[in-house]
Amino acid sequence: MAVEIIEPGLASSIQDQGRPGYYSVGIPPSGAADLHAAVTANLLVGNSPDAAVIEAPYMGPALRFDGPTVVAVTGAAMPVLLNGAPAPQWESFPVAAGDQLSFGFLQAGARIYIAVAGGFDVPVVLGSRSTYALGGFGGFQGRNLRKGDVIPIGRANGRPGNAVPEELRPAYSREIELRVVLGLYDYRLTEAGRHCLLESEWTLTPVADRTGFRYSGPVLEWEERIQPFGAGSDPSNIVDAGYPIGSIQVPGGVEPIILHRDAVSGGGYAMVATVISADLNRVAQCSPGTRTRFVPVTLEEALQARADDRARAARLREALEAAH
Repeated sequence: MAVEIIEPGLASSIQDQGRPGYYSVGIPPSGAADLHAAVTANLLVGNSPDAAVIEAPYMGPALRFDGPTVVAVTGAAMPVLLNGAPAPQWESFPVAAGDQLSFGFLQAGARIYIAVAGGFDVPVVLGSRSTYALGGFGGFQGRNLRKGDVIPIGRANGRPGNAVPEELRPAYSREIELRVVLGLYDYRLTEAGRHCLLESEWTLTPVADRTGFRYSGPVLEWEERIQPFGAGSDPSNIVDAGYPIGSIQVPGGVEPIILHRDAVSGGGYAMVATVISADLNRVAQCSPGTRTRFVPVTLEEALQARADDRARAARLREALEAAH
């Protein structure tokens, strides 16, 4: 069985839960930008959580199925259409041979996730089916999807009619708070610069993709110093260091950038804070214009948030399994 790409949407790609373990040699984890939405789509159709899905930012693709299967769409609020008629979101439903799946205009959030029973059967590269387009590997031929691509899918018995309870469905807002742990280089900002980072409202620019999310707002003030040997002339430059996923750098003190799933692994910009792992899915669902505040938390609070996030995921799995 296979799915034909009738229209690719905008930068649609095959993703799973990513390929951890290679960041030290410059290969980012990739994987779904919103891991929660991808896992949920898989659970709805009866797949393992790490099966490959299609991630589509801002604009949905159009797909044609050559055989019967079960489909689920999660993530951003975007009308789902099966042969032009409305179909549910956050709920699995059957499709037949020749059926076409398409989408209306984005209403909230930024990225949708499309799962099919059996998953998209592309080659495993370094333990993952995720696309790393900048590196040219993973996913389907190492690139984003194009019109005319035919993606094989695994054969499996899906679960039509499986739905996420309303209280477990996320809501996407145009005004959000992101929890951050300060450091590793926040001391390079003046006290006024740190205050500005945490007290200002930042607006997501159109430069927002799998590599990084750039925000506009006031200019941050850096401590004056003589740049050390090996650092550049930009006031935010440092001698090279590793970049954690979620870390925030502010070149020149202008427009903070949150590094995301396809970010480079290191470089010469100071990381003034890091978005906690529990909030990275929320970053992925921000569209340009989203107004954002950075809220500092302790490492202990970040770990508790991660535990709470995992507990919510466990409740979701239990709810879906109880339905069958």
